[in-house]
Amino acid sequence: MNKFADYFNIQPVVEASAPGRINLLGEYTEYNDGFVLPIAIPQRTWVQLAPSNDPWNTFFSINLNQLVHYRAGDPVPTGFGAYLAGCINVLREKGYSVHAVNALIHSNVPIGAGLSSSAALEVAMLKALRALFELALNDIDIALNAQQAEIHFTGIHCGIMDQMAATLATERNMLFLDTRTLNYKLLPLPKQSELIVIHSGVPRRLSDSAYNQRRIECKTAAQKLGVTALRDIVDSAAVETLPPPLNRRARHVITENARVLMAAAAGIKADEFGKLMNASHQSLSDDFDVSIPALNYLVALLQSHPAVYGARLSGAGFGGACIALTRNGLGLDIANEVLVDFQAEGYRGYLLT
Repeated sequence: MNKFADYFNIQPVVEASAPGRINLLGEYTEYNDGFVLPIAIPQRTWVQLAPSNDPWNTFFSINLNQLVHYRAGDPVPTGFGAYLAGCINVLREKGYSVHAVNALIHSNVPIGAGLSSSAALEVAMLKALRALFELALNDIDIALNAQQAEIHFTGIHCGIMDQMAATLATERNMLFLDTRTLNYKLLPLPKQSELIVIHSGVPRRLSDSAYNQRRIECKTAAQKLGVTALRDIVDSAAVETLPPPLNRRARHVITENARVLMAAAAGIKADEFGKLMNASHQSLSDDFDVSIPALNYLVALLQSHPAVYGARLSGAGFGGACIALTRNGLGLDIANEVLVDFQAEGYRGYLLT
């Protein structure tokens, strides 16, 4: 990380970081009060802070080479500055003593790959603010405040999974999270397995209309089934009373919740876990209609490899990354083999390392 003093002529007082995440199972269950199973990735976002000597917050992003000035009470800036200003404002609104800061941001979490770069930024900022101002915030508080910052100051109505994962998950421990109650536990990956993440090379183009339409369809399906949220339905046969596409949307959520619960069972083997991932991708593609040809082809290549237990798209779909559970120690070789075939079809996929 470049030296803080190069930009602010002073030394940083605190540094904090948070990882990006990838979701193993539990896609689109979050806003249905369901279960999710994300895990942290090696890529992280770092925030260095020092108090400002005037009322202005100054944020500098090394990656973007952008400088943002923001003063409390002024309109929230756009871009990356909105997330940082949002974190400060949320804390102030709750009565925490937070003063103006100088902040240096550096990240190797890819943007637009469905790896939650925004949550990593928010959580790292809040952890740094906690340390700098000695705030009485636990890790759950950090996640909840990060979510509120994104909702109220960037206009993105996100759930809580990304922020909880950025706060609590590790690279070897999955976060099994009940998004309704926020009960959670950390679980190890299946024995003799590892993960690889391959970007399809297609930027995620999740239009607001498509995302919002899925939310509306799920909410409508729940209402027609007489429940608060689709999480409350456990028998997928219940969806047969719904008209299309509501029946397919609801079937995905119900079966996806069941897959997360099975994957969270103690002692699950890698091949069993992989089958759940394969079924998840099929459901996302057929019932939830969020996959695209590039993702389907990449997943098919991964699933056909003898050393891959299972693979699926990860994130909202419509582009972005795929994740595979592989035999331990073989992930890099598998990725290289699969990418040769994938790129031969004209795609520009790459391994995230």
